[in-house]
Amino acid sequence: MGIIGMKDGIWISMILGFMVLGKVYGIGANWGTQATHPLPPNIVVKLLKDNGIQKVKLFDADSDIFKALSGSGIEVMVGIPNEMLYSLANSLGAAEKWVEKNISSFVSSNSVDIKYVAVGNEPFLSQFNGTFLPTTFPALQNIQAALIKAGLGNRVKVTIPLNADVYESSSEKPSTGDFRQDIRDLMVNIVKFLNDNGGAFTVNIYPFISLYNDPNFPADYAFFDGYSNAIDDNGKIYNNVFDANHDTLLWALQKNGYPNMSIIIGEVGWPTDGDNNANLKAAQRFNQGFMTHISGGKGTPMRPGPIDAYLFSLIDEDAKSIQPGSFERHWGIFYFDGTPKYNLSLGANSGGLVPASGVHYLARQWCVLSPSASLDDPQLADSVGYACSHADCTSLGHGTSCADLDTRGNISYAFNSYYQENDQLPTACKFPNLSMVTNTDPSPPGGTCKFKIMIQASSPKSLKSNAFTSKPVNVMLLVIVSLLSVL
Repeated sequence: MGIIGMKDGIWISMILGFMVLGKVYGIGANWGTQATHPLPPNIVVKLLKDNGIQKVKLFDADSDIFKALSGSGIEVMVGIPNEMLYSLANSLGAAEKWVEKNISSFVSSNSVDIKYVAVGNEPFLSQFNGTFLPTTFPALQNIQAALIKAGLGNRVKVTIPLNADVYESSSEKPSTGDFRQDIRDLMVNIVKFLNDNGGAFTVNIYPFISLYNDPNFPADYAFFDGYSNAIDDNGKIYNNVFDANHDTLLWALQKNGYPNMSIIIGEVGWPTDGDNNANLKAAQRFNQGFMTHISGGKGTPMRPGPIDAYLFSLIDEDAKSIQPGSFERHWGIFYFDGTPKYNLSLGANSGGLVPASGVHYLARQWCVLSPSASLDDPQLADSVGYACSHADCTSLGHGTSCADLDTRGNISYAFNSYYQENDQLPTACKFPNLSMVTNTDPSPPGGTCKFKIMIQASSPKSLKSNAFTSKPVNVMLLVIVSLLSVL
């Protein structure tokens, strides 16, 4: 059974902490910033605090976010993108400069409580074809040396967020687990280094990806509310794939001499759109099930006790690459504007998620297909294709939140997505003889399909910039083809 998940991007993760034996554990949710109109950092920090969040994880050093976190009391994990690993691996001086600029300067005043530096992001994914194998460990060593030189070695620890594909098992039983053979020696060296320096093993576990990649994967095994064919591994009973995945890692660590290594679940969650299995009901089922599963401190069969974990994610990101799948832009427990998607108790917020406050929107107007426009217009297909290649159409197509839209509704959604992501510029609703601006919400009543109104962001990433050049054209074309198939 597949137990691998893939994520990318610049993220912040959060944790709702609780005290167990003097140590803070809790559940979190990664906050990604790959959005055309990201919420201002001060609004997000207030969102975290309003929801009782005590820890955040930043996947890149961002001075504006640091400033917003200053004095908040929120613990921080600061990330280093994979693209920086080469320079940090090959230059201790570069590592020292990075630590001085991004760690020391913010810790020195005690205004930002930085606890971890996360070196790289899933750098050993098999899809990377070994690109970061030579540089990740040396970069980790140099960052650790730089922290020690800065006098922060005891205060700030290092880790590497790894995908679950760094270990494997020869059967469905966790006890057959070990590190992937092609990187086993490297993994053992990294684990020893982390252990020697008080770091933790950070792993991302995605039951959704197991279901996405394998049509024969038993759906109930991905959740926490009952699986009839539980796995018996020498008396250890597994009725969900999260526990099995987690304990496969524990077996890998144990077989290589580190049975007591601290583990952080860097990412775990469920998307709400972009795939037949990605919807509000499934996401609520998984995330609330996960919260209930870990809230009592029961742990897993191999390691009873609290689990330190981060939900993925905090807020949807409409500018993420969709190469792994259209669901990539829909992992948030909040929509792009900080509105909760569904009821979710994180523990302290027993009344449900608290929405973001102080969010400002553009005018209540939408760009839609004109009633007088003909579906036989020769420019229609190109216009829709252009809109979807420059904006987010991942809510369209089979199995999505807007799957029930008719032909005209699909076209209107595409036009409006482009219009809103271009800040409602008049020129963004000038599809020749096809489009018009309306003050009537075109969203179908009572459904999950919503025609958005864009927020006013502190620094919107205009589509006239290169914000979308990273989108894989071939995958986006699949979205367009899916849309145009109804025309």
